[in-house]
Amino acid sequence: MKDFFTLDKQLCFAVYETAGDFTKLYTSALQPFGLTYPQYLVLLALWEKDGMTAKELGDKLNLGTGTLTPMISRMVSNGWLRKERSTADERKVYIFLEEKARKEKQGITKNVGEAIQSCSIELKEYEELMEHLGKLRIKLRSRVPR
Repeated sequence: MKDFFTLDKQLCFAVYETAGDFTKLYTSALQPFGLTYPQYLVLLALWEKDGMTAKELGDKLNLGTGTLTPMISRMVSNGWLRKERSTADERKVYIFLEEKARKEKQGITKNVGEAIQSCSIELKEYEELMEHLGKLRIKLRSRVPR
C-alpha cells in the first residue's frame, strides 16, 4: 500500500493527463472551424435541443455564468449563435443556433469523429469507458463529506 501515493498510481493524475490529451486532440480537430472545445460542447448541446435558456445550457454543461456568458458572446460575434430575450420573462435569455452552426455541423462532426478514430478506440471499448466514467462520476458526486 506504500506505493499507492506515488504519482503513477494516482487515478486523479491519470484522468488529468488523459483530459489534457483529449484537449489536444479536440483542439486539432476544431481548429479549422475556429472553435474551442468548450464552444464545441455548446454546439453539441444546442444540436440536441436548440433554443435553451442560458441557465439550461449552463446546467447541462455544468458551466457557471461567468464562463458561459463570455463564451456565448464570442460565439454570437463569430456567427455561431444568437441570443433572444424572453418577452414573457425578461430575465430569461434563449440561445439559438445560427445557420453557420447548422451548415458546419457535418464538417465538425466528421473532423471530431476522424480524430477519435485515429486513436484506435473500438466501439465496445468506447462504450465500456463511458460506462466506467459514468459510474466514477456518480461515486465522486455522491461521496459522503468528512
